[in-house]
Parts: sequence; structure tokens; C-alpha cells
Amino acid sequence: MSTLNAPQALYARIRDSLRSQILSGHYDQHDKLPSEKQLMESFGVSRITVRHALGTLEQEGMIFRIAGKGCYVAKNKPTQTLTRLQGFAEAMHSQGYAACNRVLSLNSLPASELVAQVFGVAVGAPMVELRRLRYLERLPVSLDISYFTQELGQRLAREDLVTRDVFHILENDYGQPLGHADLGIEAALATPEEAGLLEVPPASPLLALQRMTWGADGSPLELDFIRYRADRFRYQLRIERR
Repeated sequence: MSTLNAPQALYARIRDSLRSQILSGHYDQHDKLPSEKQLMESFGVSRITVRHALGTLEQEGMIFRIAGKGCYVAKNKPTQTLTRLQGFAEAMHSQGYAACNRVLSLNSLPASELVAQVFGVAVGAPMVELRRLRYLERLPVSLDISYFTQELGQRLAREDLVTRDVFHILENDYGQPLGHADLGIEAALATPEEAGLLEVPPASPLLALQRMTWGADGSPLELDFIRYRADRFRYQLRIERR
């Protein structure tokens, strides 16, 4: 059997053709794709091959299915720019996404060596850890683990952390202007715990972000360790050659 006619090549050909048409704008957001029967006739393949191609695009987040109606083009993958310091909900709402949080835990605990070093406190000093699962359109997108000084963490414990960003609370409720953030991004594989919360198979690829946010006065405010589903979120940065 030639490579061109191999089952994998056939499904990939359909997948790549549809992906190209979506990315080029031939199909817009929420447009309906050709039916399985139409794709079978157009490409001369079996139904199982068509379903394999559509299933791959669905896993990538490019399309979604409605039972009994067919496949439709999904919204563009949510994007957050790296050129501006924004809270998650703030960035997502500006793109028309509904964002909310599920608070997993909020506890006092002794500072680890890393946390102590970043905040400039002694190892073992009391800190507050906030663990949240963040959702877009009711789907889990990221697992956030955040650290605060005990004083700030105890104040935040009384706030609405389900629908509001910490950044918004700091600036609008506490009068604490934000200054800048130091961050690093790398690839990671989902641990069994992360996979269960984010609803992905273990060892799935994630975007791992570490961010330290400072106030305009130079005070340390929040240390975040965030794991994003790579299939549902991306960061974007524009750079220029000077």
C-alpha cells in the first residue's frame, strides 16, 4: 500500500484541509462544517476515517459537535498577551469569554525555601496558599497555586474569589496599584493530580508559568505557579526589530 493511501495519511489529509480552511477564514466561528457524508464523498474515504479527522480537530479545540446536527467551528483559542500585566478574567472578558474560578483550598502554611526567597522572609514564616481551578465557558483551563503574605492572604479570604480576579481586588478594593511581574514559561507534563483536575490524560502537555507580581511601590504581592491546558490556551507576544 502506498503512503498516500495509508489510513493515517487519508485522515490527516482531511484534518489538514479543514484546519487550513478554518485558519484562512473560509469557515468563520460557529460556521457548520460539511457533514460526514459530504466529507466521505469529497475525499473518497470511509466514515471511520472522517470521524478520526474530525475527532482530532475537536481535541485541538478547533471544532465542536452538537449531537444530531454536526460539527461547527469553535471560537479562536483564548489568548493572553505578554505585553501587559492583566488578570485572567480581565483578559478573557475582553475577548468575550465567560471566566470563573473554583476555589480548591485556601490555607495558612509555612514558607518553603523558594517562597521565602521570593518574598524576602524567613523559611517557615507563615504564608497563605490559594489553589484555584479556572474555567472558560465552563471548561477547565488552568490550575493556579498562589502565595501571599499572611496579612494579605487573610484579607483575600473574605473576598469573592470565584468571580473576581485578585488583581482587580488589589487595585480597586485595597488601593494597591500593581507595578510589574517577573515571569517564566516552560513546557510541562501533567501529573496525575493535575490531569484529573484539568480533565486531560496523565502526562498531557501543559504550559507551566511562574509569575511574581510586585506592587508599584516595589512590595511583593503574589507568587503564582500556573498550569494551563495547552489545547485550550495560549500566550502571545509581539516583538519588533529595532
